[in-house]
Amino acid sequence: MKLRRSEVRRQTHALPELKFEHQALTSFAGLVLFQQLFAVLKLKARLGACFRHLARGKVFGPAVIFLQLVVHMMLGFRELRDSRSYRDDPLVQRILGLERLPDVATVSRMLQHADPRSVQAVRRLLRELVFERLAILGLARLTLDFDGSVQSTRRHAEGTAVGYNKKRKGARSYYPLFCTIAQTAQVLDFLHRSGNVHDSHGARAFILACVQAVREALPGLTIEVRMDSAFFSDEIVSALQQAGIEFTLSVPFERFAKLKGLIEARQRWPQLSAEVSYFEADWKPKSWDRRFRFLFIRTRTQRQHKQPVQLDLFIPHEYGYDFKVIVTNKTLQAGTVVAFHQGRGSQEGILGELKSHCQMGYVPVRRRCGNQLYLLAGLLAHNLARELQMATTPPCRHTTAQRAALWAFEKLDTLRATLLHRAGRLTRPQGVLTLTLNANAWLRERLPRLLKALAGLPTAA
Repeated sequence: MKLRRSEVRRQTHALPELKFEHQALTSFAGLVLFQQLFAVLKLKARLGACFRHLARGKVFGPAVIFLQLVVHMMLGFRELRDSRSYRDDPLVQRILGLERLPDVATVSRMLQHADPRSVQAVRRLLRELVFERLAILGLARLTLDFDGSVQSTRRHAEGTAVGYNKKRKGARSYYPLFCTIAQTAQVLDFLHRSGNVHDSHGARAFILACVQAVREALPGLTIEVRMDSAFFSDEIVSALQQAGIEFTLSVPFERFAKLKGLIEARQRWPQLSAEVSYFEADWKPKSWDRRFRFLFIRTRTQRQHKQPVQLDLFIPHEYGYDFKVIVTNKTLQAGTVVAFHQGRGSQEGILGELKSHCQMGYVPVRRRCGNQLYLLAGLLAHNLARELQMATTPPCRHTTAQRAALWAFEKLDTLRATLLHRAGRLTRPQGVLTLTLNANAWLRERLPRLLKALAGLPTAA
C-alpha cells in the first residue's frame, strides 16, 4: 500500500512533560502466560511444601520469596536490589499473590537463613517437573549430558575456593556439575562443589543417582550418557557398563601415551565423510580389567595450530588434521556413534544460556545454601521457559543421531523481548478484570493462542 509522506512522518520537536500517577500499569504484561503455567503446574503449592518445615508466622514466607526470585530471573534481573524497579508492578504482585513485594533486605535474609533441607526439596521439585514432561512425551530413550561450569565471585562466600579459572584467575568460585536432558534442553539436577576440585570429583555417585532417579520415575527407558574427557576413568566407565547404560566418553591423550603411537602407526583411515575418517580397536589401558570399543577420529581442518608443538610427547600432530578418541559400549555404526557424541555440544549452549540469561554466574550472599537456592531459581526459570514452549507448541523434530532437542526453542531472552516485556494496564470494566495491551497484530494473534493452549492443559496432580 502506497502512503503519503504526511501519513508517515510527524513533528518531534516538543518534549513531553512528565507526570506520575498511581495507576495499575505493568511493564510485564506477558507474565500472564506464566501465571497460567504456574496454576497448571500448581507451582505455588508445591514450593510451599518444599519450605513447610521452616518456622511460620512470617509476613513473607520463604516459598513466596523463592517464587519471586524465579520471576526475577525470568524478567532478566540479576542482583537482589534490582527488584526495586518492579516493586509496584501489579502483575508481578498478582502472580505472587501479594499486595506488596518484600524489600531487598527481606529477600537477602531468606537466602542467608536457607537450610540444606530446603535445597534438597527444591532439587526434588526440579526433577519432578522434568519427569512430568518426559512422561507426557513417552520417549523410548533418554540422553543425559554431564558437564561442569564455574561460578566466580568476589565474595568470600561459604564453600568457595580458588581453582582453575582461565577467565578470572585467582577468583574464588563454585564449580557445580550439571545433568541436562538433550531431548528437552532442560536441567535435571546439579551437584554443588567448591571451585578447587577436578571435573570428575563426586561425578560417579552423582551420575548413578541421576540414572536411578530416571529409572524410578520412567521405568523401561533406555538411558544414554555423554561426557567429555575430564570424566574418563576406569571407575566411571565400569560403573556405567555395570549399570547397563549406553555411553560415549572422550579420551584424554595426555594420560595414555600409547594412543599417540596407535594413531601415528595407522595407515588406512576409512572415510565417514569428506572431512572425517576413523578406525576403531578393542583396547584398554594397562590398569583396566576389560577392553572397550575405542573410536579414533581424524578430522580435516584448516585451523592453524598456534601452540608449541612437541611431537615426542602425548598429543598426535599432523598438519591439516585434528584427532579425537572416543570410548563407547554402543554397537551402532561408527558414523552414528560419532554423530551422537558430537551432539553433546548442545549442552554448552544450555550452560551458556544459563549464565547469560538466568544469572548462573552471580553469587548473591555469603551462605552456601542461599547461593544454592539462588542457582535453583535460575534453573527453574530456564526449565519453565522451556516448559511453556513445549506445553503450547508441538515438537518440530524427530529423534536425530545427534539427539538434538525435539523443539526449536526460543531463548529466554527472546521470550522477554517479544512477550514478557510488554506494557499493559489492569482495569475492571463492569467488574471484569482486564489486561489491556497495545494493539500489535503479532501479539494479538500469539498471546491469546498461547493462553488458550495453557488453559486446555490438565492440572498437575
